[in-house]
Amino acid sequence: MMPDLTRATWRKSTRSNGAGGNCVEVADLDVGIGIRDSKAPDTGHLTFTTRVWVTFLAQAKTGRHDR
Repeated sequence: MMPDLTRATWRKSTRSNGAGGNCVEVADLDVGIGIRDSKAPDTGHLTFTTRVWVTFLAQAKTGRHDR
């Protein structure tokens, strides 16, 4: 099922400095969470369930995904 993006409000990361670096935008969708590249918003997005997104954020805060 494709999410309805017509009412999506995309939010840019607070870490984005506007200098053309790596920027991610997130939106609350009717089926979960949408993620897209702010430099190329029309090239597509990823969709995650809210549960998966919350789990990812919790793990990221602990450094689990750091390299």
